[in-house]
Amino acid sequence: MSRRQAATWEEAAQEPALTIDALGKKCPIPIILLAEQIRSVPLNAIVAVLADDPAAYTDVPAWCRLKSHPHVATYELPKGGWAIHVRRNY
Repeated sequence: MSRRQAATWEEAAQEPALTIDALGKKCPIPIILLAEQIRSVPLNAIVAVLADDPAAYTDVPAWCRLKSHPHVATYELPKGGWAIHVRRNY
């Protein structure tokens, strides 16, 4: 296992410090909630955004690139939608 793979696994294994439930809400609401709340967690902490709007699947990672917060991973939820994990960078 390479060092990068190990870092990715460690990032994925970290529990979210905050979970934002945006299930049932249309974009851009998941992004607005993330932008409003990301500074409420410590630096390098994970924020999980729960969303089921298909636009959020691509828009949240795009917001991460735009704002320089790493998109750690996206996981499918058992009842539909995703848990999109974002690491607070600043």
